Formats: sequence, C-alpha cells, structure tokens
Amino acid sequence: MFLGSGLPRVRVQTARKSAGQTTMQMERTFIAIKPDGTNRGLIGEIIARFEKKGYKLVAMKAVKPSKELAETHYDALKEKPFFGPLVEFICSGLVIAMVWEGTGVVKTGRQMIGATNPLESAPGTIRGDLGIDVGRNVIHGSDAVETAEREIGIWFKPEELVDWDQTVKQWIYE
Repeated sequence: MFLGSGLPRVRVQTARKSAGQTTMQMERTFIAIKPDGTNRGLIGEIIARFEKKGYKLVAMKAVKPSKELAETHYDALKEKPFFGPLVEFICSGLVIAMVWEGTGVVKTGRQMIGATNPLESAPGTIRGDLGIDVGRNVIHGSDAVETAEREIGIWFKPEELVDWDQTVKQWIYE
C-alpha cells in the first residue's frame, strides 16, 4: 500500500482545434469500485462503461485498503457521523482502484456514476442501475480535478501511472 508523500504529476493536455473553436482538456480521475461492487461481480461491467465511453485506463490495482489509507482518502469527511462506518466498510473487502484519462473525465465520470444515493440516481447511471443503498453505492469517483490529483496521489505511486497511446483515439476525438 502507498500513501503518496506528494501529488503525482497529473497530465492535463490541451488539444487545440482550429481557430475559433474551444480547446479540450485531457484530464485524469480516480475511480474506485467499492467492496460491494467487487463482491457482486460488477468489476467488468463498470470498467466496460468507462471503456465504451472512450476513456483510457492508465492505472488499476486490486487493494484491500488499510484503515490508514481509508482515513486519508476520506479525510474531508472525518467530522461526519458516518465517517467511522464508511472507513470500516471500505476496509472490509477488495477495492479496485483505477485512474482514467480523457476529455472532461472528472465531470463526465461523475455523471456516469450518478447521485450518491442510488435511489436518487437516474436510470442508466452506474448507481442508478446497480445500487440500492446509500451505504453500499458500488463506486467512488473524484468530484473535481484537484480532488482527483489528491486521490490519485493517495492510491498510486507516480510510476504506476502508465502513459500509453490509445489506438482508437482518432475515432473518439476530433
């Protein structure tokens, strides 16, 4: 297990379009399939959704998080009454930690995941389709680019982030 001493260098690229058009931001986000998702056999389905969207997987590992890792990850929630049970839950089983890359992946990833409470998530979202209970909502996704940088640094060493060329990129981006 690795608790990043510093933030990894998260590559944010700007791809220029022709004059007058907006630029695209290539960014990275942290996504974790929680123990309820791994125990229910949802790993492949969740990964497939991100791949089908056109995002690129740059890091993935299976981890049974320590209490220290979980507390560091959820540090912003430490004053909430559900913090202890949340840490206990995330440490209770296998977590699939991933880093995905693509244009707008943080915002779009959150839209794909759905609302925190699966009963309030739209059909077609991961939580809307696969979750029932707010305490067992299958997946975590970074909520901002800065949060993604922090979370990637907690779960991954910089050398674990693989920079590779996605051959289908020309069919996804202009």
